[in-house]
Amino acid sequence: MSPTLVRHQLPNTGTGRADGPAAPTAPAGVRARDWAEIQERMLVPLYEAAYDRLGIGPGTRLLGLGCGSGLALLLAAARGAQVSGVDADECRLELARERLTPDGMPEVTRLVSGGLADAAPKDTAFTVITAFHPVGCGGDAEELTGALTSAAALAERGSAVVLGGWGPVERCAATGVLRVAERLTAPAAGFGARWRPAGRDDLEELAARAGLRPDGSGRVACPFGYADLASAVRGMLSTGLFDAALEVAGPRQVEKELAEALHPYQQADGTVWMANVFRYLIARTP
Repeated sequence: MSPTLVRHQLPNTGTGRADGPAAPTAPAGVRARDWAEIQERMLVPLYEAAYDRLGIGPGTRLLGLGCGSGLALLLAAARGAQVSGVDADECRLELARERLTPDGMPEVTRLVSGGLADAAPKDTAFTVITAFHPVGCGGDAEELTGALTSAAALAERGSAVVLGGWGPVERCAATGVLRVAERLTAPAAGFGARWRPAGRDDLEELAARAGLRPDGSGRVACPFGYADLASAVRGMLSTGLFDAALEVAGPRQVEKELAEALHPYQQADGTVWMANVFRYLIARTP
């Protein structure tokens, strides 16, 4: 029962920087660690809600698309699942390897490099596929649809596919902060904004394009909490949703406007807190 991590070209949700706000020129490994240490944990309630609903545990063979630095895989493995992961970012995958193969643990991880087929457990099929990176947050919809279709072919018939996304705009405080990226990128049509407000049926439309059958959905509170304003800036930049804005407007302008947008959410003790709601859709493979 060995977790497998594979490098595969999927829509990338971004990276971060450990010693200050990140620009696209920052070393990829340093940027990836900001994602792992600051931002990724914000989605734990989403991961846990989906796992609870599906009863993830021993006997589950789970494939994480866009698995990032592996926190969602680690939570599934802790429940007894056999996990595999694919991601476009080799730096994030390296952090996932660190998490899934700590010193002193039995050798439970097989690491391979290649395409989706290399992630499949030997002589078996997946029973659950997850795509937690929010729809509408970077990447190409056609590419993600293709990845889901390919992954579904490696799963048992009727297997669950979990798609993650932002909840209603009015229930996501981070929306106002993310609009900084949308606004700063707008003058340069060639770049295109990496973020857009969530549509009511985004997840259902993606499932339909991938030939999946919807089978229930839910909403989960995923507040974004940071130790201070500087950590909040670094965490938000680590998502990759500001990369295009950084290219267009430059790091200094992006960091300034991002800090201003975050300021209303700073508490008296200096921490930053934004209430958000995320959606998930459970779909089934044909």
